[in-house]
Amino acid sequence: MLAVSLAGAKFFDSFDPTFTDMATQRLLIVGVGSIGERHLRCAQRTGRAELAICEIDADLRHAIAGRYGIQQVYADFDSALAARPTAAVICVPAHLHVVLATRLAECGIDVLIEKPLSTSLDGVGQLMQAVIQHNVIVAVAYVLRANPNLIAMREALHSGRFGQPLQLVAVTGQNFPFYRPAYRNTYYRDRASGGGAIQDALTHFINAAEWLIGPIDRVVADAEHCVVPDVEVEDTVHVIARHRGVLACYALNQHQAPNETTITIVCERGTLRCEFDQNRFRWMVQPNSEWHNQPAPKLERDNLFMTQLTSFLDAAERGQTPLCTLDEGVQTLRVNLAIHRSVETKSWTDLTTFDTDDTRLR
Repeated sequence: MLAVSLAGAKFFDSFDPTFTDMATQRLLIVGVGSIGERHLRCAQRTGRAELAICEIDADLRHAIAGRYGIQQVYADFDSALAARPTAAVICVPAHLHVVLATRLAECGIDVLIEKPLSTSLDGVGQLMQAVIQHNVIVAVAYVLRANPNLIAMREALHSGRFGQPLQLVAVTGQNFPFYRPAYRNTYYRDRASGGGAIQDALTHFINAAEWLIGPIDRVVADAEHCVVPDVEVEDTVHVIARHRGVLACYALNQHQAPNETTITIVCERGTLRCEFDQNRFRWMVQPNSEWHNQPAPKLERDNLFMTQLTSFLDAAERGQTPLCTLDEGVQTLRVNLAIHRSVETKSWTDLTTFDTDDTRLR
């Protein structure tokens, strides 16, 4: 697995256009639904790219092009590819990610792929070969790696001052229908297109935890559809995992009223905590003492996505390592699949011996 460098991760508190280079990329956004529109908006703010969009839905295509003044507009992927972009962001349903990314990589085009990388391992080997053969950057959009509080937690862990991590506990929940009212008509309703709580939400925290303390090597999980109406995919998940020597547990639901997330890591010489809803990183060393809080910049709506996109553009232009490499995205995909397998079999799944011949979600 490739090492991650934060050298290219600039945090945008209030965006300063003088902070970036002049437009040097021809950037194609493939799919301009809610997440594609966000990537487009952020890319436009950087001033670092000439922008084009590809969208098969005619009404959406025309609406987004008009809203952002985009002149290069394509109704199909072949036409967009023929225009020879230098970089692309893939924002279509997850089962299409690898096929499109492979075609882009084979044309020498750098790619940022929305999470998760895919819903199976089909074609992933071919994509990895294309990356090597054509010397391109392929990154996966796990945006929590751009969070300044999580970055601070990782730096504290890697400093060694708290000793070795021993246990990780991640607890997160929000009311998904409130924040994403269109979910019934999106990829979310079907596991095969990347839907359900495991692939849509938990995957962010799995990837973040692997970035903090290393890869997962075995999991056992339980999941259920409890509340979210008009879909059958799981909306509640519990996972117990081993990150090699570190014990971990994850609890997530998509129906509670409070929008809250915490990641707590207990180390040999202290406890670290990232509280996303409170926008803070804190730690405690002595029992019955006060928490120490590290100040964090105020987070606006697009800050993390701006940081992530800047990291990708820096990687494409200067050879810097993106926030989440393809190797790391593949590892998290394998964990997603192992969790689904564990739910189905009601047993532990060992990723070191995980049978990947039949990992397509149905």
